[in-house]
Amino acid sequence: MVVVHTLADLRQHLSAFRHPALVPTMGNLHAGHLALVRQAKPLGDVTVSTIFVNRLQFAPHEDFDSYPRTLDADCQQLEAAGCDLVFAPLEAEMYPQPQTFKVQPASDLADILEGHFRPGFFIGVCTVVLKLLACTQARVALFGKKDYQQLMVIRNMVKQFAMPVEIVGGETQRSPDGLALSSRNGYLSPAERQQAVQLFATLTHIVETLRAGHPLEAADISSLESQAMQNLNRAGWKPDYVAIRRQSDLQAPHADDALVVLAAARLGATRLIDNLEV
Repeated sequence: MVVVHTLADLRQHLSAFRHPALVPTMGNLHAGHLALVRQAKPLGDVTVSTIFVNRLQFAPHEDFDSYPRTLDADCQQLEAAGCDLVFAPLEAEMYPQPQTFKVQPASDLADILEGHFRPGFFIGVCTVVLKLLACTQARVALFGKKDYQQLMVIRNMVKQFAMPVEIVGGETQRSPDGLALSSRNGYLSPAERQQAVQLFATLTHIVETLRAGHPLEAADISSLESQAMQNLNRAGWKPDYVAIRRQSDLQAPHADDALVVLAAARLGATRLIDNLEV
């Protein structure tokens, strides 16, 4: 496996390939990232992973400076997973001048749910992903379904810009107790880690209720969402949202829509997100 830090070296190493498969990450890798690398392996003629903590998607009060940087350990895991090339640029390489050109995603998708509670987040995500796709000339790129809204935003961006890249979603990887794997799980105390499974249990309960054939009137959906929020509050969480949406565009569902249940909540100082398709 080759590790490069500059765009010049990246382009030199990729010049012999025609169909790169890309797995963008911010490092501090876990089994979910590695599953994406293994999924990417047969989809291209070279498997590329990027490791870059993107300042543009962090709000001033968020954890950009404290976000774990674990490059050596990440590279060992990527090599074991079959990655061929790692691009790990410094910030000055990715943003040699202020990034004044940015991608503004559609507000009806990007300003709800995560976008509502993290204003500007998807502008930062789209801008860096567009740049990484341009740098690597990837023909397929993989993103985890745990970040469900992010996956949808990126798919729509690529479609509207007519980019020659296929966006592939990877299934959420979970611990045996159901907790979705996340780099931020490392922030949880041992007691919080035991409690964290409640988020998955909350989503599971809603999915089971929906699958049992309960009506999908707006009042019923609102009641399920409100009850879940209240239960999390009583258990010591600070939920941002629990939302039942249609899978196609994350808007309020109608009868017979394919559904997804999404949630974001803080447990102590750690904000966790998760989702389940119905």
